[in-house]
Amino acid sequence: MNQERLMQVLLAPQISEKATYVADKHNQVIFRVASDATKPEIKAAVELLFKVEVGAVQVANVKGKVKRFKGAVGRRKGWKKAYVSLKPGQELNFVEGGNA
Repeated sequence: MNQERLMQVLLAPQISEKATYVADKHNQVIFRVASDATKPEIKAAVELLFKVEVGAVQVANVKGKVKRFKGAVGRRKGWKKAYVSLKPGQELNFVEGGNA
């Protein structure tokens, strides 16, 4: 796979209450990914960027919310998120060397 493409697949980690629960319970990390990203691309990108072994990847398309502004109806853009399962013994830290 093209290394330039892999650098553009992961957009941001999804930090939420549910994401931290899933991380603790199932050893998974949630990422916001490009809409056209595939499971093999996501796996390769995580392994390349974070130097960890990935067990499996699950993806979900999140639909944009319907919002109203002054009577006009609009819709936010949808996006894709990936649940990345790490192999046993693997750990992914976003805050490397942070002040604790």
